[in-house]
Amino acid sequence: MKKFSLAVMSVTVIVSMLLSACSGGGAGKEEGAAKPKVTIGSKNFTESLILGEMYSLALENAGYKVERKLNLGGTLVAHEALKNGDIDMYPEYTGTGLINVLQESPKSDAKEVYDIVAKNYKEKFNLVWLDPTNANDSQGLVVSKKVADQYGIHTVSKLAEMAPKLRMAVVPEFEEREDGLKGLKKFYGGFEFSSVKLYDYGVKYRVVQNDEADATVGFTTDGDLTNKDLVLLEDDKKFWPPYFVCPVIRGDVLDKDPEIAKVLNAVSAKLSNEVVQGLNAEVDINKREYAEVAKEFLEKAGLVSKK
Repeated sequence: MKKFSLAVMSVTVIVSMLLSACSGGGAGKEEGAAKPKVTIGSKNFTESLILGEMYSLALENAGYKVERKLNLGGTLVAHEALKNGDIDMYPEYTGTGLINVLQESPKSDAKEVYDIVAKNYKEKFNLVWLDPTNANDSQGLVVSKKVADQYGIHTVSKLAEMAPKLRMAVVPEFEEREDGLKGLKKFYGGFEFSSVKLYDYGVKYRVVQNDEADATVGFTTDGDLTNKDLVLLEDDKKFWPPYFVCPVIRGDVLDKDPEIAKVLNAVSAKLSNEVVQGLNAEVDINKREYAEVAKEFLEKAGLVSKK
């Protein structure tokens, strides 16, 4: 009887241990299941490098293994890499997707542009546009604060009106482009400057600050615009299409792990024109490393833990 009891007890203990092991193993596997590796790309300019690094760090902080393929090149290089599976995601701009990739005509409504690119990228390429940021890297016109105060210029319309009193600093091709001075004249009217001189991209803001010109062309997230002596004018009639930056990711990657979208969207929610201008300035003006700038921002925003 005792042997039988011991035998029963032994079997019971063994079965209990096996069940416990099976249960524990299953839970552990589910909780600790390997997350997919994500390969992140970027284009070859400061802003894209910073954003690519920020998305990489956020995913690593969430437990994903990340391979970086930053600094790939221009739009078509990055887009082809994404389509071909050489990368899994990169930060893109809604206007670029609309005009350069889909080759649609420009549109001014931000939501309409986003909806068009989101729908067409999914249908044509199985690529997903995640939540857009509030950072709109569009073209813009910039004047010195002195000129803005003197003539009351805070909009593109007012600049068009006051142009005969002002000197314009342009960059290569801007005079003849339909999205440049030629198009602005047709769209807004006016823009007959007292003089128009050509300058390299790297000195355009400097000539305005040095009073060699009164106005120039820029991009709305340029780091130089953190300088309070420069005023970015409101495109009040919406000549330029919106270029809101947004993570674009392969659909099959999201199918494997939808949580990736939450991590990337949390980063995007923190970005605005002012934030991105500041990040660009840290790299382009203060000459800091883009990876250091990206990490510092995410730590301050509470999106990655400090190490």
